[in-house]
Amino acid sequence: MRSDEEALVLSGATGGYREFRPAAALERHFQCIWSNALVHGHGASLAVVPDGCIDLTWIAGELIVAGPDVGVAVSPIAAAGTVVGIRFRPGAAAKWLGLPMSELVNSRIALAAFWGARAREIAARIGDQEAIAARMRVLQEALVRIAPDMDAPAPDMGFVFNVLGTGSGGKGMAIVLDRLDMSPRTLRRRCEEAFGYGPKTLDRILRFQRFLRFAQAPGRPRLAGLAAAAGYADQAHLTREVRRLSGFSPAAVLSQICA
Repeated sequence: MRSDEEALVLSGATGGYREFRPAAALERHFQCIWSNALVHGHGASLAVVPDGCIDLTWIAGELIVAGPDVGVAVSPIAAAGTVVGIRFRPGAAAKWLGLPMSELVNSRIALAAFWGARAREIAARIGDQEAIAARMRVLQEALVRIAPDMDAPAPDMGFVFNVLGTGSGGKGMAIVLDRLDMSPRTLRRRCEEAFGYGPKTLDRILRFQRFLRFAQAPGRPRLAGLAAAAGYADQAHLTREVRRLSGFSPAAVLSQICA
């Protein structure tokens, strides 16, 4: 257990997080657009856990490429502030940013490093708005102007994400290899381009995300039941993986997201 665990706040356990469908012109490229009004202060830090996704986020006046992560990313929380973001579909970020996601693992990089002045101009226009809805609108309008020049992601990585995300009765990897007719080596290369890491790491991360979802469901079972439902071998396996991916014990995770 981290000695400063009490000062860490899970990203889903503070503020007012909301997701919305992206504009129709962006749906081929992005899963959702979202906002989070952060209100937790007193020197706490935000713990962002891996979710298998890459986002463009606007925070403190700058557009940032967030992810892909294989461990918890910690950042200070302002006493009050709003984050606006848009989440890429599997495989889309590599096309919009022009490089494989394996080069960005565990990184937070200014979008200006990829788009130069265009990114700074978009960020400034977002910052000119006061309302959260207006900030999201400006972000989407800017991306809609760019979208015609971007190829949509191939559907294979979306299929991988969906199959591994549901667990598919513990046979997710076998289903992926069979349906896509790929060798394990090809699948690993494609996943590293799209997600930043291979399918086994993606499977671990999405299993952890299933644990988080089941933990927040009404009438959730005890930890042993959550471990079985999410696809862990046993409670000890759950505990090891949650600590590795979040820095928290399962009990600490539950105390925050179920408070």
